[in-house]
Amino acid sequence: MSTSSPDVSELESAAAPSDEPDAGTGEAVESVTAEPEPAEARSGSDSELDLDAVVAERDAYLEDLQRVTAEFTNFRRQTIKRNTELVAQAASRLARELLVVLDACEAAVAQGVEGIEALQSQLLGVLSAEGLTVLGTIDEPFDPGFHEAVMSEESTDDGQDAPVVAEVLRTGYAWNGRVLRPAMVKVRG
Repeated sequence: MSTSSPDVSELESAAAPSDEPDAGTGEAVESVTAEPEPAEARSGSDSELDLDAVVAERDAYLEDLQRVTAEFTNFRRQTIKRNTELVAQAASRLARELLVVLDACEAAVAQGVEGIEALQSQLLGVLSAEGLTVLGTIDEPFDPGFHEAVMSEESTDDGQDAPVVAEVLRTGYAWNGRVLRPAMVKVRG
């Protein structure tokens, strides 16, 4: 009695399903690798559910994109504003440091030193072009936001209601609308 091992091709043919009718049942054996059903064969409600799910997912992604885009736009706008404010603040620090030079020029002009007027006017011209404003002129209405009253005198005009600047003791300056130093003034009224 010899035992022979079955041939590999016999094993494959025995294991592989065939579409031929089974001898015992008369039915065709289905293939293991079934092909997917065509889209038309699926029920209409499944495809509508899939389409609704895809549309809902798309809308959710679109809302997220719009939200992130709006947040980024706001972030960019705030960053530009913050950088602009930092540049303005740095320039105002420089202008504040130059007030000492302007005060020295003003004192030299008051003492009658020759040649300082040109330097003072050139320095004021350059700083004014960048945003420096001189505060405190005689006979303008007194404003506590721009003036610092250190002296006062009685008004000679009885009809005057609001106090006015009678004399400027120290010139004040503003940089782009922000007061660097209020003008020290004598107030009348």
